[in-house]
Amino acid sequence: MLKQGLTQKLNQKLSPQQIQLVKLLEIPTDEFEKRIKEELEANPSLEGDLDYSAGENGEDNYSSSDSEESTYEESATSEDVDLQKTEEVIDLSDYLNSEDDGYRSYSGNYGGDDERTETPLSQTETFLDHLHTQLSLKELPEKIVTIATTIIGNVDDDGYFKRDLDAIADDLAFGQGLECTEEEVQKALHIVQEFDPAGVAARSLQECLLLQLKRYNVQEPAIAFAIQILEDFYDEFTKKHYEKIQRRLNIDDDMLRLAIDEILHLNPKPGNAFNTGSKNYRSIIPDFILSIEEGEMHLALNAKNAPQLRISPYYARMFDDYSKTRSNKEAVQFIKQKIDSARWFIDAVKQRQDTLMAVMQAILEYQYDYFKEGDETRLRPMVLQNISDRVNLDISTVSRVTQDKYIDTPYGIKPIKSFFSESLSTDSGEEVSTREVKKILSDLIGAENKRKPLTDDKLAEILQEKGYNIARRTVAKYREQLDIAVARLRKEL
Repeated sequence: MLKQGLTQKLNQKLSPQQIQLVKLLEIPTDEFEKRIKEELEANPSLEGDLDYSAGENGEDNYSSSDSEESTYEESATSEDVDLQKTEEVIDLSDYLNSEDDGYRSYSGNYGGDDERTETPLSQTETFLDHLHTQLSLKELPEKIVTIATTIIGNVDDDGYFKRDLDAIADDLAFGQGLECTEEEVQKALHIVQEFDPAGVAARSLQECLLLQLKRYNVQEPAIAFAIQILEDFYDEFTKKHYEKIQRRLNIDDDMLRLAIDEILHLNPKPGNAFNTGSKNYRSIIPDFILSIEEGEMHLALNAKNAPQLRISPYYARMFDDYSKTRSNKEAVQFIKQKIDSARWFIDAVKQRQDTLMAVMQAILEYQYDYFKEGDETRLRPMVLQNISDRVNLDISTVSRVTQDKYIDTPYGIKPIKSFFSESLSTDSGEEVSTREVKKILSDLIGAENKRKPLTDDKLAEILQEKGYNIARRTVAKYREQLDIAVARLRKEL
């Protein structure tokens, strides 16, 4: 049986303005600049000056100054704004009568006497194109060419061929109706392996290195021993059991060092030379600028974080005119919606600036000793809660502010997250940052004897002698976080 009734519920939801602010807090400077441009394009009632050049006094507009605050206040009204520039009507004849006729912007609308200057597009030969070109220069039977073409198509970006020969034979049989034996595929593979770059189409790292070495003068003792090491003692080589290799080959330290050096100078990924252009590199734009002048620290926002945004005076005037006449309610509603959206966005940007500065200023004060000298051992243990308590913001807000953000300091560009670390107790009971321990650990490994690298047990013992209560497992964890290999793999001749 259906019944109707009234119930009361208490729900807490984020307003659209709060959601907008949260999203703005998360993004770094480069994405924030794109977001500003998107909003300017989507909302005609919003105007902004994205010129980040130096101001009249020669100082970059990094921080939110008093003049900027007045700009936001003035944007709310339109009475005192000069409408002359915004109400200019564009004369189409200026474009039609110009020397560079507008129709010439379309392809093909040029006369025979018109000079055309075009910038050719650069065409870079790809890795596979390079291999196909070399194949076309070979005088080979058509069947071998077809097999070699299939092999080249299965070479990965690093230059390796990692498929079974019988699988290639099956592909040719089912895909192209070409019957071939495994020996014919092997023959075609050896032909491709003769191409440049050396080591291409290898089926393993060991084969890749051997293919490169065999192009050298194999009569040289160092090359000959290097080939023998890879062929007979590859497992010992990867584990750096150099003493065992030396005993088995009966060679002295100098010859072993020469042979190992020949191997280490080889290219483990021959295809990478052709793929550097396709890699995506992200440029880091600092969100904050820290300068130290006469012992005083000056923190400022990057100029791109402080755009000059305002309500379009033309749209504000239009809204007033339509409101007074009380005509065209749809137009009034549309303009009001756009103006409200622009004001919300301006307020969100201003709150973003204030929040960023408040959080970074708190971090600067908390880690004052580090920022004063740049010595990582002076970093204090710091977690998000420490900063949250100082700025009276939620931990999630502090996390958003510090995520993917960077600061330009006199000691280099640093990620904000790098200033946060857990604590570790010393013998005296003092709480020190784990960053301090990692710095000491890195220095110890950097200064070790590479012929006899320090083990994790030995590193833990040294740190304990320095007063840090740390176990071997913790040393291993910090070493892995520093991307440092185990002692056995750090060994050098």
